Amino acid sequence: MPSPNILLIVSDDHGYADRGGLGIHPDVRTPALDRLAAEGVSCTDAYVTAPICSPSRAAIISGRYQQRWGGQWFDSAAFPPDDVPTLAELLRDAGYRTGYFGKVHYGGESVGDRACPPHHGFEETLYGLAGQSFGRLNYLHHSEAAVESYGQPAAHHMAVQPLLSGDVPVEHEGFLTAELGRRATEFIDADDERPYFCMVAFNAVHNFCWQLPDSELEARGLPAFRDWTPEVNESFPEWYDDVIVPNLPHGREYYLAQLELMDAEIGRLLDQVGEDTIVVYVTDNGGSTCNFGDNTPLRGTKYTLWDGGIRIPMIWRWPGQLPAGRRTDAVVSTLDLVPTLAAAAGARADGVDGLDILPTLAGESDTQHEALHWDCEFQWAVRSGPWKLSWVADDENTQHLRSYEHAPMGEGWFLANLSDDVAEQTNHLSAQPEVVARLRDLHAAWRADVGLHPHQTVSP
Repeated sequence: MPSPNILLIVSDDHGYADRGGLGIHPDVRTPALDRLAAEGVSCTDAYVTAPICSPSRAAIISGRYQQRWGGQWFDSAAFPPDDVPTLAELLRDAGYRTGYFGKVHYGGESVGDRACPPHHGFEETLYGLAGQSFGRLNYLHHSEAAVESYGQPAAHHMAVQPLLSGDVPVEHEGFLTAELGRRATEFIDADDERPYFCMVAFNAVHNFCWQLPDSELEARGLPAFRDWTPEVNESFPEWYDDVIVPNLPHGREYYLAQLELMDAEIGRLLDQVGEDTIVVYVTDNGGSTCNFGDNTPLRGTKYTLWDGGIRIPMIWRWPGQLPAGRRTDAVVSTLDLVPTLAAAAGARADGVDGLDILPTLAGESDTQHEALHWDCEFQWAVRSGPWKLSWVADDENTQHLRSYEHAPMGEGWFLANLSDDVAEQTNHLSAQPEVVARLRDLHAAWRADVGLHPHQTVSP
C-alpha cells in the first residue's frame, strides 16, 4: 500500500467541551471538527504530557516524555536533544516532503536553533517563535513596522515580531490563522510525487482573542479591544487581569470567534486532502478557562493537573483504514503520535515512550497505556486504569497561578476514580491506601527511569 499523506493539526488551549458536535454549548460552531469526528475516531481519554504548551510540544514532536531532558515547566522546557529524532526527520527519511506552518514554542528558541522547524526535518516552513513572546503570536501583526509602532516592551508582550521562513524573516500584516491555512493548502497542493507530512500549529485559540479582523468584529457585533501599551496601562499585570476571566467584556465571544475561524481553515484543509490522507487533530494542553475555554465535564484548566489541564480533544481520520464515527475510551497520549504515524508511513520510531495505537483506533486491539505520568516538580500525577493520584504543593508556583492566571490548582494529595467521577470531585485517598501506595511507587519508578531525582513530598 502506498504511504499515506499526513496532516497533523495542533491548536492552542482549545477547551475539551468546545466542539459543536458534542452538544454541550449551542453557541459553539465547529462544523469542520464535527465532520472530522463523524468521519473518524474520537479519543475521549487522550492526554498531553504537560498542562502547558512548551514541554507538551516537545513530547508531541519526539514521542518521548520531555522530562527525559529535564523539561518540567516553562523555566526548564527545551527542545529534544540532538540525538532524539523528530517526527519530521523520521518521515523525511522515509521519503516524505515535510512542511511546518504555525507556532513554535519548545522553550527559549533563537533563529537557527535545532528547535526551529527547518533544523529538525521540515523542508518548507512559515513559523513564529512564540518562546520569544510569552508563548503568543499576534493574530494580526508581524512586521518591523509593528515592532516599532508598539515599542518595547509592548511589542514583546503583544508578539508582533516578523515570522520566519527557513531562517529568513517574513513580514505579514493580516489575519494569521487564515495565512497559516493558505500556506498549508499551497504545500499540500504542490506538484510533487512524494507523500507529504504537513504540520499546522495554529496560534488559535490562545489569548488574546480580541485580535480579530475589523470585518469579523463588525459582522459579529463585537467591539474592538486595545492591546497593551505602557502609555495606556503602565502595569502589564494589572492590564492582564482585565483581559482574562472574569473581567474581559465579550471574552467568550472573542474566544468562540477565533475557534470558528480556525475551524473554517480546518474545513478548507479537509476539502483539499484526499482519501489517502491521515488527518489528526489535537491541542497542546487542556483548555484555558482564563481565556474563556470550557472543559466540561472535566475539572480544572490549563496549568493544572486536574484532567481539565491535561485531557484534550484528539480526533483521527483515515478513510478505509479507520472506522467512521467511532469513539474510544482507551487511555492514549500525544506521545503516541510519533510511533503511530511512523508505523503508518512504514518507518520505525525506536526508543519512544508512545505506542502505535492504530489497531486500537480501528477497534482491532485494546492496546493502551498501563500508566501515564505528569511531573512539573511542584505538582505531579499518575493515571493507571481508572485511578489517578496527584499531588500539588502550596508554594510560590501554585500561589502565582491561582492569583495571576485564575487557575484553581488544588493542594496536597488527591486520588480520583475516573471511571465514575470524571470531574474529580471525590477524594478516595483515605479509603484506598493500597491504590495510593501502588500509584506512588509507579510514579517513583517512572521518575527514576526518566532521570528525575526522588520527590521529597510528605507521605499521604
